[in-house]
Amino acid sequence: MAAITAKMVSELREKTGAGMMDCKKALVAADGDMELAVENLRKSGIAKAEKKSGRATEQGKVWTRIVGREAAIVEMLCETDFAAKTPKFGALVESVLDGAFKIAGDGDITAALNEQEKAIITSHIATIGENMSLRRAAKWQSAGNSCFASYHHMDGRVSVLVEVEGESDPGFLNDICLHIAAFSPRYISSADVPPEVIQKEKEIAAAADPKLANKPAEMLDKILSGKMNRFFSEVCLENQPWVKDDKTCLKKLKPAVKVKRFVRWAIGEEI
Repeated sequence: MAAITAKMVSELREKTGAGMMDCKKALVAADGDMELAVENLRKSGIAKAEKKSGRATEQGKVWTRIVGREAAIVEMLCETDFAAKTPKFGALVESVLDGAFKIAGDGDITAALNEQEKAIITSHIATIGENMSLRRAAKWQSAGNSCFASYHHMDGRVSVLVEVEGESDPGFLNDICLHIAAFSPRYISSADVPPEVIQKEKEIAAAADPKLANKPAEMLDKILSGKMNRFFSEVCLENQPWVKDDKTCLKKLKPAVKVKRFVRWAIGEEI
């Protein structure tokens, strides 16, 4: 039997919003397995589906840059909000972005960029007087007829980078970024949701509603399919109620638009 510590109970409470005693019981029942405890609390109806542990705790800035058919996003951390707002820290972020475009490839460039920019980050630590670090970085290269768009919220506490095909209007591309920043989708479309996630959500939905216990298999499947549609409208970019008109969604509003990929990074969030 795993030892259940106060820190574990506190972490589970932060993730689920459940009471301390419920969290402790769930951890004991799950033998200390945090994810299983979250799942069991959801099945019992005590916890919400959304984790609350992604709240920012560090300071810094997430920033993007788009240059032609390339785009980059970096998250730089520092110790205080005061330092994050200084011109010197802003200059460091811009310098690190400069470095991102010198690295070949497409995707996660965190390790390579950290190694490349080590000296300049160390220099700024000495100048500003706070510990700083490059937490993550990505660089994209567009293919075909796609284009990039980005959005910065609260001076870079939350930033979005998206690659879109079939839409080039700057205003609407900005709306897509605004929507992602506001609603934090986990997937682009329902087709992107892994089968194991769908199966798990069906199990949770069935366990959370006692009225479904004795339903015939065919009827249960229809009911759970309806619940999954609601789930998709919560977590999929194409299905979420649109940021400027909650009576529609991106899939209906712009059926020809194809979002190829996106990231929404918030300072200090759980990765």
